[in-house]
Amino acid sequence: MKPVYLELSAAELEEKAEQLEELASPCRLCPRECGVKRREGERGFCRAGWMPWVASYGPHFGEERELVGHGGSGTIFLTGCNLRCVFCQNFDISQLHEGREVSVEELAKMMLELQLIGCHNVNFVTPTHQAHAIVKALVVARDHGLRLPVVWNCGGYELVEVLRVLEGVVDIYMPDFKYGDSEVAERCSSAPRYFEVAKEALKEMHRQVGDLMVEDGVAVRGLIVRHLVLPNGLAGTEKVLKFIAEEISKDTYVNIMAQYYPTWKAHRYPELSRRITAEEYREALEIARKLGLHRAGPH
Repeated sequence: MKPVYLELSAAELEEKAEQLEELASPCRLCPRECGVKRREGERGFCRAGWMPWVASYGPHFGEERELVGHGGSGTIFLTGCNLRCVFCQNFDISQLHEGREVSVEELAKMMLELQLIGCHNVNFVTPTHQAHAIVKALVVARDHGLRLPVVWNCGGYELVEVLRVLEGVVDIYMPDFKYGDSEVAERCSSAPRYFEVAKEALKEMHRQVGDLMVEDGVAVRGLIVRHLVLPNGLAGTEKVLKFIAEEISKDTYVNIMAQYYPTWKAHRYPELSRRITAEEYREALEIARKLGLHRAGPH
């Protein structure tokens, strides 16, 4: 199965890049819709400017096995984030803003290099606030022979309007579904209405790409949902999984993750100041089983 963006004409892909540029300044790329004029140098909540902002890139072998295959997932870690999770494990990139601004052409070269060394996909990590630059670079990379599927590895706090522009560009959506309670989301990630926003975003993602499809052990298209179990039930796991089972699909590929540990500012929050217990994780897996989510579990 060839990547969906290869089915677009050059003019159609360029038009999508232009639509995203219009949404990026004044900025309405994420649910915050902060309206900063990024073309003129203003920076909003995510602190991103106009140009691509990259922390690192290379093959990653720690992602889901269907993304990794034998050649690795071609991750491009983008600097900044539209969330401020107090327990972020990549806080140096997302909130301390390690990285450098690059040109669109440099970003395109990174994609092509990942293809050259044998990666199975181009995996954009935290892409939401840089959607315009990514698609602009994809135009260049495709013209120079890029043929890898695009993975949109995001925090789940997405605008449906932006996702609709990305239809026909993204092959694999991989959102976190962090919380089943928006009050917790606002307290722990500064994300008002997270649960409501994420539900609509996942519906749109699934409408576009459907359930995960795998060829020869490697993901080629579809939806992968990540859910990190938090201590003391803070992730609202039952509400999250119930929504997926009842309103997305029981065939949804859900990575229920157990690797939470208190980092960054988590020590300031007593309810987040410990790892999860084995029992808490078993309870999450049992909820998924009872709901009929047969592709949910540790991946």
